[in-house]
Amino acid sequence: MTFEQAEKFPFNPFDLTKIWPHKDYPLIPVGKMVLNRNPVNYFVEVEQAAFDPSNMPPGIEPSPDKMLQGRLFSYPDTHRHRLGANYLQLPVNCPYKARVANYQRDGPMCFNDNQGNCAPNYYPNSFSAPDAQPKLREHKFRVSADVARYNSSDEDNVTQVRDFYTKVLSEEERQRLCENIAGHLKDAQLFIQKRAVKNFTDVHPDYGSRIQKLLDKFNAEVPKKKTVRTYTQNTKDKSNL
Repeated sequence: MTFEQAEKFPFNPFDLTKIWPHKDYPLIPVGKMVLNRNPVNYFVEVEQAAFDPSNMPPGIEPSPDKMLQGRLFSYPDTHRHRLGANYLQLPVNCPYKARVANYQRDGPMCFNDNQGNCAPNYYPNSFSAPDAQPKLREHKFRVSADVARYNSSDEDNVTQVRDFYTKVLSEEERQRLCENIAGHLKDAQLFIQKRAVKNFTDVHPDYGSRIQKLLDKFNAEVPKKKTVRTYTQNTKDKSNL
């Protein structure tokens, strides 16, 4: 999707509750991850793994999605807190046969040569320490919009869900979906059930009708339990227990 197309898109293309129709924007394969063995040591190879969306290969850049933008810096911070400042030195987090090159020196669990005995830990410097690579910098793009607070509650929140229900799911999958929803919704109070069913009916009448029929069956079989609170009084000290 180009930025020009994004300007004319019927909804915010970076709204996490929406998807880009694959028929208009087909998925593009960018690589393959091969899982060819189980971990030898679960803690070393799994629990110490530090995945981070800011670790992007050249040619792939983050979108303006505000959720993604926040995670670009929050995930590394989380890993530093969880695993320590030198978590990138761990073999599971370091590219194969690669060497960490940044300005994090010293600290717990530093188990190599600490990036050189005389390497500076400040930038800029005069000692050929790591520098930003121009060819790896993100492309510039123009942003123009009004800055204000917007209420998204009046946006179209049903069209994509309707397409998913009617065009993506099979009949068996639709039935299982309704059964799962009704199975969790049956313990809610009746007025909450009605509100929820209305939301599903707005998506598609069949969607709401199926869930309501299942709820009617549950409600008829299991009477609602009433919460009874009992209070006793100690006549000696007048305290309520």
